[in-house]
Formats: sequence, C-alpha cells, structure tokens
Amino acid sequence: MAGTVGYWPRTEAQAIAEQERLRVRVDLASGGPIEVRRIAGVDVGYDESTDRLAAAAVVLDPRTLAVVEQATAVGTAAFPYVPGLLAFRELPPVLDALDRLGAPVDLVVCDGYGIAHPRRLGLASHLGVLTGLPSFGVAKTPFSFSYEQPDAARGAWAPLVDDGEVVGRALRTREGVKPVFVSVGHAISLENACAHTLRLTPRHRLPETTRLADRLCRRALAEALAG
Repeated sequence: MAGTVGYWPRTEAQAIAEQERLRVRVDLASGGPIEVRRIAGVDVGYDESTDRLAAAAVVLDPRTLAVVEQATAVGTAAFPYVPGLLAFRELPPVLDALDRLGAPVDLVVCDGYGIAHPRRLGLASHLGVLTGLPSFGVAKTPFSFSYEQPDAARGAWAPLVDDGEVVGRALRTREGVKPVFVSVGHAISLENACAHTLRLTPRHRLPETTRLADRLCRRALAEALAG
C-alpha cells in the first residue's frame, strides 16, 4: 500500500516523537468532494488477558451500503495501551487487514479520531499519512475536548474545540440520541466527512462501516482464541 512504513516505536517517548514527525504530513488542504466507489470501515478488538487482537476492514458500496468485501488480520499487540498512542497498538493489524483486500478503497472510516488528538495525529490521520488514503474518524466519546450539545434533530452539529481550535464536530446522527464525534483524518474536509457519516447512518447512531467492522473483528478474535 502506497506510503506505508515499517517503523513502529517501542517506547512512549519514541511514539510521541513519531507523531510529531508525521503530523506535518497530514493533508488538510484536499477538501473537495471525493469520488467514492468503495468505502472501508476499520476496527480492532482486543483480548486483554492475552494481548491478542484482531483487526477488520469491511468495504461497502456507498450507494446501497451493501458489503462488497471484507478482510481480517489477527496478531499480538506490540505496543502497550497508552491514551493518545493507540495508533501504535492498532495500526499494524489494521494495515494488514487493508492489504488483504482484493481491490483498493477510496475512503477509510476509523472508529476513533483524526486531528482531534492532543498532537493532531489520531488513528485516522496516522492511517491516512501512512497509506495516502482519504480518511476520517467517527468516535463514540468526546475524549478531552469541549463542545456544546447540538440541537436534537438528525444532522445537527456543534464544533469540537481544543485550545480554541476547531478539531471536529459533535454530530447528531439520530434524532434525540447522543452525538458522535467526527474529525478529519487525511485528505478530506470536515464538511465531507460529516456528509459521509450521515449517509452511513440511515438507521443507527454509528456508521454501518463501524458497526460491521466491529462485529467482524470480534468474530475473528473469538475464532482465533478458540482455535
């Protein structure tokens, strides 16, 4: 996959230094519409007692939301759980799962954050820089950033703010249901990321990409532990 690298830090200090190095490569200028024929969702499941993990990549047709391809990768976590550094734990199997797809994808949706990150390099941004793929994150919780509650209607949103900088949106995908938190990863605008999020949530709070990838990685992990 274009842009991937083989270096994975082993210590917290090395990982922070790597985020600082890569953050300047995040593309925040390519904000125009993207022709998307294959949209992928990625997620990772863990077994805390063994450090085994499984990543899943599920590809949907963005018009029908039908699954057109999926792949998994199972391994052992090579980096400890450290808030703000989860990409170093999750990205190796995620990249393996994406590499196992039979055809390239046009856009990746991550269960997590993009530039809404203390060093502006969350999972979605890190993945985008390494692969060159447009990407964004849709998170379930607001991490440490501030926001006002958006109006109750589906599609309502409020800025997600960190130190006075807008780093994403709290977006209401279901009327009267708590929002999700959308942030740009790489090579996509926040407006387009939110539009894709709404298209991916016709019935549920979370995008279909996330729901299906979560289900698949849990199944792959259970099968790996049983076998």
